[in-house]
Amino acid sequence: MPIPDFQSLMLPLLSLAKDGEPRALRDARKHLASAFSLTAEEMEELLPGGRQRRFDNRVAWAKVYLEQAGLLRSPKRGQLQITAEGLAFLAKNPSQITIAVLGQFEKFKAFRESSKSSKREQSAVVPALEIAETPEELLERSFQSINEELAGSLLEQVKACSPAYFESLVIELLLKMGYGRNRVEAGKAIGRSGDEGIDGIISEDRLGLEAIYIQAKRWAGTVGRPEIQKFVGALHGKRARKGVFITTGTFSSEARDYVSHIDPRVVLVDGAQLAGYMMEHNLGVSVKAAYEVKRIDADFFAEE
Repeated sequence: MPIPDFQSLMLPLLSLAKDGEPRALRDARKHLASAFSLTAEEMEELLPGGRQRRFDNRVAWAKVYLEQAGLLRSPKRGQLQITAEGLAFLAKNPSQITIAVLGQFEKFKAFRESSKSSKREQSAVVPALEIAETPEELLERSFQSINEELAGSLLEQVKACSPAYFESLVIELLLKMGYGRNRVEAGKAIGRSGDEGIDGIISEDRLGLEAIYIQAKRWAGTVGRPEIQKFVGALHGKRARKGVFITTGTFSSEARDYVSHIDPRVVLVDGAQLAGYMMEHNLGVSVKAAYEVKRIDADFFAEE
């Protein structure tokens, strides 16, 4: 079944703690995963940022909201325990717990009112009460959407460049990714061979122990297997072991299947990947704004 949203987890989490004993959060996650029949793949699913498991994040936020309402508390780091208020609430046999339901508790109201939200943000609270995503999920989804839009615009900008400038851009990107011994050598590599389907050569490392042959195609369409075969033939002619074929377009499935069964080793980089690498290494883009997501340092508040 799909991973339950954090509001759907709140009642099961509170019910799990009804025995009144402190319980480790990791044990609670295991119990909830079993109760919702989650698969191993669903348990390992990550947020878009790739740093935290989605299910873990949702359980953590369910716990946070229950604590802010005064229904749970954290006796120790990584633990949860039901409060008297939590027991009294469970005695009413609630059918569900949502952010709207938690609004009946004064502690939760105070928590909501103490947040430094603008009036515009406060007016948007009501329609946001039934959202399925945690704050981190919303933030990361928005971040991903911004990056996808930027990647599309960046790729269109690259496609508008001249073929010569595109070759220079590719070399600059490989330098930023750690390839090449120095910028002078890389500059000479552009158009160095000029034949047999090879646009440049760059060292794999600072010592120049291995050469990587480059083909850079500023294409709008799909690169098929014949073009890749020509490049591989050129590599064989140079007795080269490694090559990179970079395009602003896409590769056909036949082309990708072909390079997976050949020697030398050939890496295919399409337009979407190219834009992603450029953004990752700040080539052709600049930082507009930076945000930090912070959390409580429990060790700082630990008393001996």
